[in-house]
Amino acid sequence: MALVPFDDRDGWIWWNGEFRPWRDSKLHVLSHGLHYASAVFEGERCYAGEIFKLRAHTERLINSGRILGFEIPYTADEIDAACNATIAKNGLTDAYIRPIAWRGAEEMGVAAKSTKVHVAIAVWEWGAYFGVEQRMKGVHLAMAKWRRPHPETAPTASKAAGLYMIGTLSKHAAMDEGADDAMMLDWKGDVAEATGANAFFVFGGEVHTPTPTCFLDGITRRTVMDLARKRQMKVVERVIAADEMAKASEVFLAGTAAEVTPVRRIGDNTYTPGQITETLMKDYDALVNRR
Repeated sequence: MALVPFDDRDGWIWWNGEFRPWRDSKLHVLSHGLHYASAVFEGERCYAGEIFKLRAHTERLINSGRILGFEIPYTADEIDAACNATIAKNGLTDAYIRPIAWRGAEEMGVAAKSTKVHVAIAVWEWGAYFGVEQRMKGVHLAMAKWRRPHPETAPTASKAAGLYMIGTLSKHAAMDEGADDAMMLDWKGDVAEATGANAFFVFGGEVHTPTPTCFLDGITRRTVMDLARKRQMKVVERVIAADEMAKASEVFLAGTAAEVTPVRRIGDNTYTPGQITETLMKDYDALVNRR
C-alpha cells in the first residue's frame, strides 16, 4: 500500500488563526524551528467527535513553549477552539490531532529572541499506531543504544521536537532488526520508555512504571494509572533497573498514539499479554468511547 505524503493531501490546516489549504501550508526553509529545533508539539486523538483530554494537551503545549523560552500567542481556550474547528473543517469525527508551535524566520542563529512564534494545527485519520494486528498480539521492542538524557542536559519536561531525534534513531535501528519499536533506558541505565510511549510492567500482580524524571509524564500514562487504581490494582512508580524487565509477567505501552498496546518481547525477554493488560486495554477503549 503506497503511503500518501503529508505535504500532498486534501484538507485544511489551521495556521496562525486562519485556515489554509493543506498543500499551501508551508514554512520558509530558514525558519528557526527547522534549524535549531525551537518547536513544541502535541499528539491528540478525537473519538466520536470529542478530543480526549484536550485541555490537558493544550496546557502541556503552552507549558512546553515556556520551558523552551517562548510564549505561545494564543490562550488555552483559543487553542482548544481551534483544535475542534479543525476537526470540523475537515469533516472528521475520529482523528489524530497535531498542534505545533515554532519559532519563525525573523532571526537566524542560536539567539532567537526576535522571532515570531507560529502555531499550526493539522488533523488526519490515523488508526492503531502499530497496526490492529500488532496491537492485539503484542509488539516486539529492541533495546535502544541511545539513552534519555539527564534533565540538567535537556528540557526533558517539555514535548519538544529536538527530544525526538534519538527516538527516531532508535526506532529506525529497531525496525532494521525486525522489531516494531525500541525500549530506551535513561542516562543511568535504568528503564525509561519506548520511543513515543510510556512503559508499564506487571510484577506479582502489581502495575509498575518508571518514575518520569527525564521523560514525559504522559497524559495517557496518568489516565492508565487512574484506571488501574479504579480496578483496585496497586500502582507503583519507581526506578526500574534494566535487569528487572526479565522478571515481569506482562508489559504494555501507553500513549496517545499507541493507546494501550501489549508487548510480547523486549530484547531477549518474552511476555504473554495477560489479564491485567487486557483489562486496562478494554477500560481505556471504553473510556475514550472506542467500544
